[in-house]
Amino acid sequence: MKFHLAPLPYAVDALEPVLDAETMTLHHDRHHATYVNNLNQAIEKVGGHWADHQLPALLTDLSALPVTIREAVRNNGGGHLNHTLFWQLLKPDGATGQPAKLDQAIRQHFGDWSALQQQIVAAGLGRFGSGWVWLVQDDLGNLQVVTTANQDTPLSLGWHPLLGLDLWEHAYYLRYHNQRATYLNALWTMIDWEFVERLYLDPTRIQRMIF
Repeated sequence: MKFHLAPLPYAVDALEPVLDAETMTLHHDRHHATYVNNLNQAIEKVGGHWADHQLPALLTDLSALPVTIREAVRNNGGGHLNHTLFWQLLKPDGATGQPAKLDQAIRQHFGDWSALQQQIVAAGLGRFGSGWVWLVQDDLGNLQVVTTANQDTPLSLGWHPLLGLDLWEHAYYLRYHNQRATYLNALWTMIDWEFVERLYLDPTRIQRMIF
């Protein structure tokens, strides 16, 4: 098996009360695990040099993949990468402070942190159905709030992901039911902004992560 489901970086109940233990167990052990298994099966079908590629490289240029596995890698590879980032972007002790260099960038592009939060919640509510809301950096260094459908990743669109919040109902429905805004605002209090800043300062960091 090329790709692996790493354990959560904290206890399954560590994000209570924002994310309950039952949701975390289902989300990680079933949903995320399924993406990893399906991704490995897709890569095994074609074998060869594709098994030597790192996941970010596969997702950055989906058009280069054999057409027989392109959608499987897009959906399941995206799901694996998105969730691996998601777990690490959350902090059991609650949101960290606002690191200096990231703070400067946020204020430059959004005015203040409250405006960024409002944009992320509004974008998350505006995404119909399943998907993700992201803070991304483009190739010119500009920060934007964007959404992607299903398990699409910003890498496939030429964006560098800094923060990704899961909009799929399985991520929040047991605790928040259909109250997506309440979920997103609660999740905001758990973000590890120091990790976000590390991604901001080193765009190649994601290429070196283990998936």
